[in-house]
Amino acid sequence: MAVELNRNQFFFLGVVILLIGLQFRMVSSYVLTEEATRFLAERTNKSSSSASFVSFTSDLGALPNKVINPPEWLGWCLMSVGSVLILHSLAMKKPGG
Repeated sequence: MAVELNRNQFFFLGVVILLIGLQFRMVSSYVLTEEATRFLAERTNKSSSSASFVSFTSDLGALPNKVINPPEWLGWCLMSVGSVLILHSLAMKKPGG
């Protein structure tokens, strides 16, 4: 069962993706909370020292916060995809018409 997107949904999706792209372009790094860092370390099952550090210090809560540095191209990519979706929605016929 395929769901067809109408003009308004394409426009909304384009605006959201465009704004996420702007967010990635304006912010250089994201610092995760201790809980998010622990969740990420447990789910990735990395054999690095930080993943084993989580299992030993889960009771102490002394896990350093993880810093994520997204690549520069990611913001540009999301902004361009969002812009194309917005332009595509403007080229479509109006719903109900």
